[in-house]
Amino acid sequence: MIHRSWLTLTCAFGLSSTVVGLLTLNQSAEAQAASSGAAGVSVSANVVQSTPWQAAAGVAQMPIWPEGVLIQRPETTEDERVVQGSKPVAGRPWTYVTNVARPTMTVYPPKSPNTGAAVMVFPGGGYYGEAMDLEGTEICDWLTRTGLTCILLKYRSPQDWHKNGKHQAPAVQLALQDAQRAMGLVRQRSAEYGINPRKVGVIGFSAGGHLVAAISNADKRTYAPVDAADSLPLRPDFAIALYPGHLWSGHGLELYPWNAISANAPPTLLVQSFDDPVDDFRNSVAYAMALRKLKIPVELHLYAEGGHAFGLRPTSFPITTAWPKLVVQWLHSTKIL
Repeated sequence: MIHRSWLTLTCAFGLSSTVVGLLTLNQSAEAQAASSGAAGVSVSANVVQSTPWQAAAGVAQMPIWPEGVLIQRPETTEDERVVQGSKPVAGRPWTYVTNVARPTMTVYPPKSPNTGAAVMVFPGGGYYGEAMDLEGTEICDWLTRTGLTCILLKYRSPQDWHKNGKHQAPAVQLALQDAQRAMGLVRQRSAEYGINPRKVGVIGFSAGGHLVAAISNADKRTYAPVDAADSLPLRPDFAIALYPGHLWSGHGLELYPWNAISANAPPTLLVQSFDDPVDDFRNSVAYAMALRKLKIPVELHLYAEGGHAFGLRPTSFPITTAWPKLVVQWLHSTKIL
């Protein structure tokens, strides 16, 4: 479907030959690695809070690892802090948290009649930090109005994905460990939260979009079990990724070798723009094609324009107002809602 100002492509086990023809362009892995760094974050930005990020009053924020359990520290010796992003988004400032050594999850109950479904939110930030408002609390405000429980994950960061000048996954992905741990806790406490444990999904942005793919395709936990929560299913029941990175290798439509696809991956929705200057749109296309190869239900929407890291904030580009509606429609079509 082609419109004057934008293009959207939907694929469920298929891509049109016209679009595939557009995807034969090549980009080196080194160039893609350079573009997939700290998406929109800047170490020179202003510190707005030199203490850990805390959720607003009235919601439950809790550590995901028990006191006394030793977990690997992120790649910093500095204390957690909240920093202002380098450029406004839709004319408004935004903040991100970094130096997170003690990850937490915050549970936001539905504001509309409870559907029983829940979504865990993974903010982006190049695995350097997490945009906790732009791609976190603002997302939860929208999800809870839709009748879903929202779980906002503050995962360990920073962690370097670039070694010796090349894009390379860490031997231990700290954010993935945190996401898997939180998924077990949410299912363990599903009755308390009013959640159907078979309707727990994930949504992520940029590096958080990669985390969506990582937890979707992991067939086992990447850490030793801690308690009973770690015996529960670790995979989400549905997955949504916007402008994901760290997936496409930069060659053809091949994924990086650390992105192995599981036949048990959940139904997935992908949204990105062709003009994304940070994470190339082929991250979404390559991932969609890999899922399709294993007959995993996947839907892909590509827009001509939109850029990167817009969250829910409306701009002049249609993608910024269209994608939330696409998500709700898709959740109905997959019987989550």
